[in-house]
Amino acid sequence: MENSRQYFSVQDESPRLRDWNGSSKWNECFNPEMPSTSWKPAGSEGYPQNIGAAQKGLNMQWVVQLTNVAEGLLTKMYRLNQILDYPDSVSHVFSDAFWKAGVFPNHPRICVLVSKKFPEHPNKLQIERADKMALDALQNNAEVNLQSLEPWVLLLLDLMAFREQALRLILDLSSTVITLMPHQNSLILHAFMGLFCSFVRVNLFSEKIPRKMMVQMYNLLHAMLRNGRDSEFYNRLVQFIDSYDPPLKGLQEDLNFASPRIGEVLEAVGPVIFLSTDTKKLRNEGFLSPFHPRYPDILTNSAHPMRAQDLANVTSYWEWVLFGYLVCPDELLRATSIDIASVVLKENLILTLFRDEYALLHDDYQLYVLPHVIESKKMAKSGRAKQKEADLEYSVAKQVKKMLCEVHEQALISCDAIHRERRILLKQEIGRMVLFFTDQPSLLAPNIQMVFSALALAQSEVIWYFQHVGVGSSKSKSVRMVPVEIDPNDPTIGFLLDGMDRLCCLVRKYIAAIRGYALSYLSSCASRIRFLLDTPGMVALDLDVTLKGIFQQIVHHLENIPKLQGENISPITCDLSDFRKDWLSILMIVTSSRSSINIRHLEKATISTGKEGLLSEGNAAFNWSRCVNELESQLSRHGSLKKLYFYHPHLTAVFRNTMFGPEGRPQHCCAWLGVASSFPECASTLVPEELTKIGRDAVLYVESLIESLMGGLEGLINILDSEGGFGSLEIQLLPEQAAIHMNYATKASNPTKPPKVISGLPLPGHESFPENSGSIKMLEAAMQRLTNLCSVLNDMEPICVLNHVFVLREYMRECILGNFRKKLLAVLKTDNDLQRPSILESLIRRHMSIVQLAEQHISMDLTWGIREVLLTEAFSGPVSSLHFFQETTDQNTGSAVEAVCNWYVENIVKDVSGAGILFAPMHKCFRSTRPVGAYFADSVTDLRELKSFIRIFGGYGVDRLDRMMKKHTATLLNCIDTSLRLNREALKAFARSMHSGVQVGREENLKQIVDIDTVIGFCIQAGLALAFDRLLAEAAAAVLDEGAPLIFSLLARVAKHLPDEIPEEEEIRRLRVVANSVGVVGDHDSEWVRSILGEVGGANDGSWNLLPYLLAAFMTSNVWNTTAFNINIGGFNNNIHCLARCISSVIAASEFIKMERAQLQNQSLSNGHAAEVTEPEVHNLLSVEANIKSVMQLFVKCAVGVILDSWSENNRSHLVAKLIFLDQLCEFSPYLPRSTLELHVPYTVLRSIYSHYYSNSPSIPLALLSPSPRHSPALSVFHASPTFRHNRGDWTPQSGGYDSVNVKATSSRSQELIYDNDSRSQRGSDNNKHRNIRRSGPLEYSTSRKVKFVEGSTSASTGPSPLPRFAVSRSGPLLNK
Repeated sequence: MENSRQYFSVQDESPRLRDWNGSSKWNECFNPEMPSTSWKPAGSEGYPQNIGAAQKGLNMQWVVQLTNVAEGLLTKMYRLNQILDYPDSVSHVFSDAFWKAGVFPNHPRICVLVSKKFPEHPNKLQIERADKMALDALQNNAEVNLQSLEPWVLLLLDLMAFREQALRLILDLSSTVITLMPHQNSLILHAFMGLFCSFVRVNLFSEKIPRKMMVQMYNLLHAMLRNGRDSEFYNRLVQFIDSYDPPLKGLQEDLNFASPRIGEVLEAVGPVIFLSTDTKKLRNEGFLSPFHPRYPDILTNSAHPMRAQDLANVTSYWEWVLFGYLVCPDELLRATSIDIASVVLKENLILTLFRDEYALLHDDYQLYVLPHVIESKKMAKSGRAKQKEADLEYSVAKQVKKMLCEVHEQALISCDAIHRERRILLKQEIGRMVLFFTDQPSLLAPNIQMVFSALALAQSEVIWYFQHVGVGSSKSKSVRMVPVEIDPNDPTIGFLLDGMDRLCCLVRKYIAAIRGYALSYLSSCASRIRFLLDTPGMVALDLDVTLKGIFQQIVHHLENIPKLQGENISPITCDLSDFRKDWLSILMIVTSSRSSINIRHLEKATISTGKEGLLSEGNAAFNWSRCVNELESQLSRHGSLKKLYFYHPHLTAVFRNTMFGPEGRPQHCCAWLGVASSFPECASTLVPEELTKIGRDAVLYVESLIESLMGGLEGLINILDSEGGFGSLEIQLLPEQAAIHMNYATKASNPTKPPKVISGLPLPGHESFPENSGSIKMLEAAMQRLTNLCSVLNDMEPICVLNHVFVLREYMRECILGNFRKKLLAVLKTDNDLQRPSILESLIRRHMSIVQLAEQHISMDLTWGIREVLLTEAFSGPVSSLHFFQETTDQNTGSAVEAVCNWYVENIVKDVSGAGILFAPMHKCFRSTRPVGAYFADSVTDLRELKSFIRIFGGYGVDRLDRMMKKHTATLLNCIDTSLRLNREALKAFARSMHSGVQVGREENLKQIVDIDTVIGFCIQAGLALAFDRLLAEAAAAVLDEGAPLIFSLLARVAKHLPDEIPEEEEIRRLRVVANSVGVVGDHDSEWVRSILGEVGGANDGSWNLLPYLLAAFMTSNVWNTTAFNINIGGFNNNIHCLARCISSVIAASEFIKMERAQLQNQSLSNGHAAEVTEPEVHNLLSVEANIKSVMQLFVKCAVGVILDSWSENNRSHLVAKLIFLDQLCEFSPYLPRSTLELHVPYTVLRSIYSHYYSNSPSIPLALLSPSPRHSPALSVFHASPTFRHNRGDWTPQSGGYDSVNVKATSSRSQELIYDNDSRSQRGSDNNKHRNIRRSGPLEYSTSRKVKFVEGSTSASTGPSPLPRFAVSRSGPLLNK
């Protein structure tokens, strides 16, 4: 190629153009990874630069290099096309991105003008008339614009040089190669046709870049900078572009000399093309089966000896036909060509040029082939009278014309159906092939060529499918793409991808066995070749020394192949590249017409033996040698789907439409994802940024598919976890529905006949009937799909794309756990309100059952992951803060438990919705006068619901709810401290008056105490928090005892033996807090308030000594005017009974806190002598209890005094409520015996009060049983009623399948339901324990009691109750008027 330099030696060109040289410049375009099979003859050290030089053999090195040059030129043109936003150079339509790309000057009028007027010289176009201002700007920036155009002008020069050299090489080969038949000279044939197709592709693709504008603008800019002189390349480039405008015109002229040889090749490959398109024959004759369908005993491919190799190359043959007849139209006039062309044209709509760029096939044939055929027809018609052969030519031309006119419409109608039928065939054959070779792997090696054939056909069909997405017919060259509808739901694509992937995996798995079989074949081939070389025919040929030496080297290579030792094949390494080089050297010599010994001589000399000829043996050995060293490259050539990268958006769309369709298979997702691993192989080293872009797109493709897979996985789980899924199997009749069915069944005339569905209420088991079995089948299908998908994703190997590794198991785990978290947050609330914890627990259990079903097919502990999600939703802060009972600023709480806890605090404790929340001590739950959201309060606060809450969120949820209530209660108790400080003087005056017994000024002192009602409201709310926390502790104790009985027993026993030290050590304090959180500490309320005051520093000054007086002043509040006792709940209608709980716990806690601080001060003054303070510690505990009792007695004394002072004949309605309040205080407080109250209020008064209440209640009988001496009169009456005799150990209301408190199915009487009370509950046992150690017992209201109360009496009587006498009494001041 040195002669090309003479055209480009100039003085005024830029340095880059001046240094341009065709051969040296092309080295940049060469693929650095040359094939391992070298075309270079053995022993040659260099290659002559002149290809046409006389030589004996062919030099095929230039064929390989020019093919690589073509690849580089196509890559550069493709990149330029991308930069310029795919311009339409034919119609001169350019987008805004074209002008902003920076390649051409942004002066559209001038650029388009010079392009349209090509090849007219720019100086003759009077450009200044088109756009004078743009021309001036162009002159000012001529240097910059010239530099931006220069690299692409070099590309045009490369195209021109490539054309010259490729044409010379094609001419040389077509004139010197003796034969190009596939069965004789397939290796050189493929190299020659590869160069031929590359040459056609390069020139067809060049039409897509603006060649005319590039040359014209470069020359215009060059003239501006060089005083009007044209570029030295200008004339040649204009001539080159004009001769290839359009490219097919130039190609048909240039390749006319090689047309006969091309026609011969296309005729030779015709039979294989016909076979590949005959799906019926392929199926019936078993061309793609390891055994013959009609002869099952034949398990090898001996039925069709050459079928495997031919079918593996059929995709190349199709390409040769499409390109060959397009640029050599005269060859269509051969007798057999019409059938070959018709078959191929009928199956294709496009002509692939490079990557995803294509030309409309039938448009090009109509524009450039049909005119030639018509012209030939005319010439043959005119010569029919003179020559006999002209009549045959005319007939053929007429048939060809008709075929070209009809084949386009046929292709539009039938090509999709043809390829769909072929895909179905390949799906079936590859599926059987995979099953067969999996069962019989020993037969894989003998049939490896058949495997390559199946892979090649499947590869072609898959790529064809995606290439034709959006392709239509267009007569206009200006339309780049005409979108048409294509079925994206074709499931055969997934089957083909999966079959190819599994076949490739089988080959890789048994690669050692295949190599071993190939080595055995080559070893046996050595003796056959030696025998053929010694035949008389070969001896008579008298080979020259060179050829004879190469044959001897061939035999030497084959005889030196290492022998197999046993079954261990993997360690054997054998490089047969020298053997392949030597064989190619022989082929290059014997296929050249310049050689004295050619291929025909060798065939005639060796074929007479009755066996395979020498060339056939050598070609077979060449192919098997590639299975030893180049099996991976062979597998990549036939089975790689890297070209699908350019169609990956369509790939994603088809995946989404087919994977979860009715014919989708979960196991196919492995193949869909595995395709991405080969995408980076599409990147070219000539465009460095391509690797980054393709790698990024491949990663996004995998992520998109994984997202779709995970979405499908979520969908399957959600289908099962729905009311129409597993929820339909949990349907139970509600009590009302069961009653309706029972009534109907009773009244039915035929009792044996099952009742029909009434009012839309389905009977249990209705899904078992055949007409209702669709839902069950759907569930079974969803379960099967779910388990299969999980199994496939679990077993899938990691997907590697560049430096990214995708492990599907991890994605699946995150998907399942993430979906569980979303479901948890979604079902947590219904209609913006809290879901009942019991229902939430059942939904979680249902979801977990589905997860456990999937877990059986996944090598991961998903159950542990579910627990982690629940833990995260309950607590996500540092665990160390839990160890030390500290609340740090960086401690976060899960959104789920936060929402639940906030709802309970806001709606139950605070009652922000104004639902009338009441705590019912009798039933140990909260009630509401109207629904709190979707439910009444008792349906979300009873023990069963709190147990469900704890089972869901565990101890962390309990801690969170406890902390929130503590925080709220601390704020409420702070109001007591503020009130004590604010009313200090008034309280002191009130205290003096109480101690002195002087009533003068007492009422004025009480009136000076401000905000009494406000403080009472806060204390009632604190009492509600205490009651709720007590319920929470009981539920926590029950759950802990059920789930971890040993730990619960340990805590209960340890709590009994905790040292009673004041102040307590930090470890003892923590342990006491834990024990109190599960209700095993005796006085839960006092301990709870004590911890709150200790944390906030409450009761820290002398004003707290006035606490009993402030509490006694509560008796003067106006709240008592509206207070009434409710026997149905055992409390007051405005939660005043919670005030008693608050008073008891606050007094006890404040005394503990004051004693602790006093002891700390004493310890600080004792100089650390621990022995001196050991004995007083026990005394301090007793003294603090004595102080608490003293303060409680003082409060009762002051409260009774205030009550009696405020009582009068005109104002006594509040008296009853206040006395019952004091009685309930005795009930709540372990430090206030009822004897203390009786010193001020006789028991007969209280008995009369309770008798009056219960005698007026229609639901409570008057007959009473003898109660326990630990019960108040109210509880005595309550337990005496036979209506409330408990018959079960759990006091939780049993709502059954029908929840009467749900608003949507609740009657107005639901709040009138009466709940049982379990006197043997843990709380009762704890209270009983502490009351047994009192120095004086509570009131005894039996018939044996006299009017005078004897303190400490615990006697009881079984005599008749005197209650009716008090019930009918109308005397006394106790009657509410």
